Amino acid sequence: MKNLVENLNQLIADFTKDAALQVENGNKAAGTRARKASLAIEKALKEFRKKSIEASK
Repeated sequence: MKNLVENLNQLIADFTKDAALQVENGNKAAGTRARKASLAIEKALKEFRKKSIEASK
């Protein structure tokens, strides 16, 4: 569970950096990376929810 949270934090940091580059500088490649990171975040959050539910039982 701890590894999952650390991975989520890293994915969110990567997303934030790339999204800012796209918004501030119009960097198209950073926008692509941000979209890819958002999909990875979504998948990791679903896994977190699953593990969290299991742990609370």
